[in-house]
Amino acid sequence: MNATQNVVVHINGLTKHYGKVQALNDLHLDVVQGEIFGYLGPNGAGKTTTIRTLLDLIRPTAGSATIFGLDANKDSVKVHERIGNLPGELALWNHMTGWEVVDYLGGLRGGVDRKYVGELAERLDMDMTRKVKACSSGMKRKLGLIQALMHKPDLLILDEPTNGLDPLVQQTFHQLMREVSAQGRTVFLSSHNLPEVEAICDRVGILRGGKLQAVERIAALKQVRFRWMTLKVANHADPALFERLEGVTDVTSTNGSIRFRVTGELDPVIKTAAQYHVIDLMYEEPSLEEIFLEYYGEK
Repeated sequence: MNATQNVVVHINGLTKHYGKVQALNDLHLDVVQGEIFGYLGPNGAGKTTTIRTLLDLIRPTAGSATIFGLDANKDSVKVHERIGNLPGELALWNHMTGWEVVDYLGGLRGGVDRKYVGELAERLDMDMTRKVKACSSGMKRKLGLIQALMHKPDLLILDEPTNGLDPLVQQTFHQLMREVSAQGRTVFLSSHNLPEVEAICDRVGILRGGKLQAVERIAALKQVRFRWMTLKVANHADPALFERLEGVTDVTSTNGSIRFRVTGELDPVIKTAAQYHVIDLMYEEPSLEEIFLEYYGEK
């Protein structure tokens, strides 16, 4: 992260206990202006607790958070003026139409640009004349996105934003998030959808048991862990030679090709491969899902 960038969200030592259960443990995190930050972790990791604390829906046991340099607790009204939020569990008024929901929430903010709302609804393929009680879960999610985006907030805080959305609408959502970032606005996005995070996020934080395990740019995170290599040789190669190498695991051999996972330096692998007539060498970076499983696997 560039030190000259403006910090939008600053979390300092945030800790939250529910009785004897520790939901967050000494969390330190900065999110800078204009980035799309992905916040990853399974259920119970502390993602929603973090978001609720930032929104001043719950109070921390220890530590603090500032948003736009304002205290998330003491200045929460001023902070909320500049935030768009989509909660993981969205509760709407069943008797209202989409337009009525938008007009009501917009009225609380002093008005809403209905033309822009219409543009969002068209892009997300949302029927704003339908009552909430007649909407599918995916349509309710679209309406939740519209109300989060409609006032063009400086910061979007989104909890599992694409749950229930079909793939085409997910692609539209990705484009909307890129546009928000390009305008210098910021996105804090909690998600289980790893391909989505990999596609649109600048950086990612991996949360486990209330503690941050890593905060990295996605490209850097994919490089620091491991990579896959596949060697295609003219003659049969002995998999055991590679299995004995330090940092090499998951060796498989099929039809003259050997595939394995490498952690650390490649020099021993290259020297061992040099014993054979190598026809091709393929190098694959791990997917974000594979990296994620490194943090949440059986180990």
